[in-house]
Amino acid sequence: MDYEIAGIVLGLLLWVAWAVATERRHRRLEELGRLPPGPRAWPVVGNMFQLAGSASAPHQSFAKLAEKHGAVMTLRLGSMTTVVISSNEAARVMFKNHDAVLAGRKIYESMKGDIGNEGSLITAQYGPHWRTLRRLCTAEFFASGPLDAMRGVRAKCVDQMLQNIREASASAASPATIDVGRFFFLMAFNLIGNLMFSKDLLDPSSERGAKFFYHAGKTMEFAGRANLADYFPVLRWADPQRIRRRTQFHVKRAFNVAGEFLRERMREIEGADFAKKMIKKDYLDVLLEYRGDGVQGPPLFSSTIINVIVFEMFTAGTDTTTSTLEWAMAELLRHPEALGKVQAELRAVIRAGEKVEEEILDELPYLKAVIKETLRLHPPLPFLVPHKAMDSCNMLGFHIPKETQILVNVWAIGRDPKTWKDPLEFNPERFLDPEAAPDYKGHHFEFIPFGSGRRICPAVPLAARVLPLALGSVLHCFDWVLAGGMKPAEMDMKERMGITLRKAVPLKAIPIPYIPMN
Repeated sequence: MDYEIAGIVLGLLLWVAWAVATERRHRRLEELGRLPPGPRAWPVVGNMFQLAGSASAPHQSFAKLAEKHGAVMTLRLGSMTTVVISSNEAARVMFKNHDAVLAGRKIYESMKGDIGNEGSLITAQYGPHWRTLRRLCTAEFFASGPLDAMRGVRAKCVDQMLQNIREASASAASPATIDVGRFFFLMAFNLIGNLMFSKDLLDPSSERGAKFFYHAGKTMEFAGRANLADYFPVLRWADPQRIRRRTQFHVKRAFNVAGEFLRERMREIEGADFAKKMIKKDYLDVLLEYRGDGVQGPPLFSSTIINVIVFEMFTAGTDTTTSTLEWAMAELLRHPEALGKVQAELRAVIRAGEKVEEEILDELPYLKAVIKETLRLHPPLPFLVPHKAMDSCNMLGFHIPKETQILVNVWAIGRDPKTWKDPLEFNPERFLDPEAAPDYKGHHFEFIPFGSGRRICPAVPLAARVLPLALGSVLHCFDWVLAGGMKPAEMDMKERMGITLRKAVPLKAIPIPYIPMN
């Protein structure tokens, strides 16, 4: 026992000595003008005490610091060197001139487990395997042909959401107040379930789907928490907040459920009539059959990699969709004039009793402008997914050391008064000019809610269809009133940071079925 205590003490002393030496090296680099500027860091802890209390809104704290220290700023979070990009000019230089070298991923302790990141499109390091996964997604999942083939799936999931809202509204004697985000989440979850497995996962009879839903949600909850083990390597073995253990517990159980679906599909494939029955392939079929570009031989992906991709599709696709749609509804209810405009547009283009169809989304420019304005003010990932310098580089005259974490503060970029007029105002009209308005493709660096460059979100084409379809449908079918007689100006618009940027107070509203006046 005495030897164990002596070993721990010795390890702590060695780590403190290393941290102090690292701090001195950083100060020398700053004195030479090589590292980007930043607030003065303390030994060992770096800037963590200066950022105390910002865990719920670090994007806001970093934006305020950038006003003083510049659009390219260095922060030290314990032993983790972080460079924060806070302007569209700096983002342009990063993605245009240094995209490859900064295309690495910073992997946090919560997601380091037995399964690893080899099958991940989001967290895999940039390289040949990642490029294979990327080509698969862009060619087989999110290209125009596969998306068009799955149009009926998206319509079915949105229709089911509308039916769920009707039932919730009709179940009470007086108009029922609903948690708006919950219905969007169920729609998004079942949409991914249908794309992956060709089935609803959250219908009343799906016990396995409910398990997957629970464990995926818990994974997002724990993985989004600030973890001391990320900032102080000496604590990794101890996992003092138990974040890694809790996250991996739920990851493994979600993987077990996904594995059941996979084994079930394998048994179906072995059946003699499966090929005859299958008319349209879902994503799981594509993964099971994928052999690479023109390659003959056995399938390329192991069951572990397929499980990783399945899990990632759910966690990445549901929370971001829910966040954006809930914020859009909140902003519209807070701005009744904008709500009136988008509903007038919908009801002028689509007759009463008819549905919002993907084919007519281009005829709804104000609806699409509402989505873009929501993403400008409330990007679902305010720092995108953290990048990492795979090698040292020189950017804008500053030295970026290898292994540096790079955070692109798209929340700050979207609210930059140098770029946007009245940046804090919700004003969809700013996106109505089809020639001047930026798109989602990552080439307009003042508006990059889905990222840019090599690591831009591959699901942008899917999001560009689902978001206006879901939002337009609930606005066309229902009129909406804030719960409890609340006035728009009284709405709580505070933010809560987890994996995604959510409303701190969930949006509660009353749906009233729309009955046109003849």
